Amino acid sequence: MDTFRPLPGVTTLADPQDVPGIGVLPVNAFVLHAAEPVVVDTGMSLGDRRFVEDLAAVLDPADVRWIWLTHPDRDHTGGLFSLLAAAPRVTVVTTYLGMGILGCERELPLDRVRLVNPGQSLSVGDRELRAFRPPLYDSPATTGFLETATGVVFSSDCFGAPLPTWELAGADDVRAVPADDLRAAQLLWAAVDSPWVHVVDRSRWERTMDRLRAMAPSAVLSTHLPPALHGVDDLLDTIRLAPDADPFVGPDQKALDELLTGFAPVAAT
Repeated sequence: MDTFRPLPGVTTLADPQDVPGIGVLPVNAFVLHAAEPVVVDTGMSLGDRRFVEDLAAVLDPADVRWIWLTHPDRDHTGGLFSLLAAAPRVTVVTTYLGMGILGCERELPLDRVRLVNPGQSLSVGDRELRAFRPPLYDSPATTGFLETATGVVFSSDCFGAPLPTWELAGADDVRAVPADDLRAAQLLWAAVDSPWVHVVDRSRWERTMDRLRAMAPSAVLSTHLPPALHGVDDLLDTIRLAPDADPFVGPDQKALDELLTGFAPVAAT
């Protein structure tokens, strides 16, 4: 896992993942260095990951006050329970549905949970985190937020893009990605992650984009995209095209068999 500061007061913990047939997908967690420090998501749920140890290079885990869980998918929850153990004062921010989904795997202690719905806010000492539902999402428990001190939006999966190289997936600014490549990758991700977008009511869906545009965020930090430090307009202009993009159809069993054949050991001669 690599760490860098795309903006003052924010650290990215980047752990890109190769997705065969799609590309290299950024997987980011974040630390918001507020008066009451906030960790936004907790990385991949893979056996070799050590999220708390990686976090310790950024700040003392015991100082973390909040974990904002944008939704309970396993690429967002890897270090959740380890961090709960390492940070005795930390509270998990989620929704009622998010808490229920997590409880199917391991129960959260209810006295360490804060339920925040879209439209509500959380004070973290020197700023507020204003929850909203991003235009695109793959979980009904998703909540992003706008933080009021700098105007940065944390958008969860929305605006993600599988990129052609590890270097681009781990970049500290999305402008490192050629514009045409970025647009195609974001439309692919919209089809993969939010397939409902092809049957959406356009007027209602576009109103969700208008609400985000009206926030006028200074930057957008997505779980699955390098930091977008130039605001949200270009990102919204791209995903506006998502309903008309090609639906995603994944590899079938024949393709899997061919892939496995390529991995078969070569017979000794």
